[in-house]
Amino acid sequence: MNVPFLNLSAQFATLKDELLPAVETVLSSGRYVLGAEGETFEREIAAHTETRFGVGVNSGTDALLLALRALEIGPGDEVITSAFSFVAPAEAVYQVGARAVLADIDPATFNLDPEDVARKITTRTRALIPVHLFGQPAPMQPLLELAEKHGLQIIEDCAQAIGARYAGKPVGSLGRVGCFSFYPTKNLGAAGDAGMLVTDDDRLARRLRMLRTHGVERRYVHEIHGYNSRLDELQATILRVKLPHLDQWNTRRRQIARRYSEGLAGVAGLQLPATAEGVAHVFHVYAVLTPQRDPLQQFLASRGIPTIIYYPHPIHLQKTCSHLGYAHGDLPAAERVSESVLPLPMYPELTDEQVDYVIGTIREFTA
Repeated sequence: MNVPFLNLSAQFATLKDELLPAVETVLSSGRYVLGAEGETFEREIAAHTETRFGVGVNSGTDALLLALRALEIGPGDEVITSAFSFVAPAEAVYQVGARAVLADIDPATFNLDPEDVARKITTRTRALIPVHLFGQPAPMQPLLELAEKHGLQIIEDCAQAIGARYAGKPVGSLGRVGCFSFYPTKNLGAAGDAGMLVTDDDRLARRLRMLRTHGVERRYVHEIHGYNSRLDELQATILRVKLPHLDQWNTRRRQIARRYSEGLAGVAGLQLPATAEGVAHVFHVYAVLTPQRDPLQQFLASRGIPTIIYYPHPIHLQKTCSHLGYAHGDLPAAERVSESVLPLPMYPELTDEQVDYVIGTIREFTA
């Protein structure tokens, strides 16, 4: 049996009859940027996240960048984020001229450790960027308390967690602004790059809309230096077709995660992902930890189960962050996880038979 790590074409096959007419309608309209589809999708995502405003942009990375710019974070400022995630949060901080301060993680949930965040706060700290990694909300209550105590902004990186909830509230609605990615592999994926910011602050939403379109509010009147970061109509209409299916897809992801956890329980040397209390996890990634990561990955591949490692190198040890001055051993939990993490195939179209084959193959390796 072959079990693809991801299978985007399987999702397209189930939605083909909805997607193609929607795309054709946009193409025949002649309006491809900042039109009715994008505006409607912004309202739909705001409603889904229980926020007042959505601002569509080119990507999740641009969402982070524009959030930092809109909050006027720049040179001389520090922003604390996770050492174990995709590089985009640290990259966005660098691009606005601020300094990324990297905090360690809880190795059970892969999310920020609030105690280490507290140790990293200085008089220069302006914001926190918690990453809701792998679909599990970060520990927002202690982070919100730190932000309140020290007068910090919270920018939520929700790229992997649309539909997840913390204490009953959707991710993206807990901080000052939430940033979403609709990269094709995400739980809600476009057919290319796309992103969104959500906020309850009308003035912040206005500034974000200006920043995404060269700093204009009226055509050719440039009030601030901005970017070309617009969500196009084709991606918006594709995402609008998919959005009503998101809750069902996330439910299926939870079912698959439960099947993995039950089938792999008790396997020697294998640490299964933990779900924190009071959260609704949406399992963008189901990742196990094992000291035999590389041999297991090779064994799975030999049995028709390719895997991709998220993330083999923590951010503080990346070449692009060498100017921050971190060394091996500075963030030990992030380093241990990066050396032993192995995500397993995870997408709603996986069959129970495929999941059981992955489970059986791992058990065969560890027998």
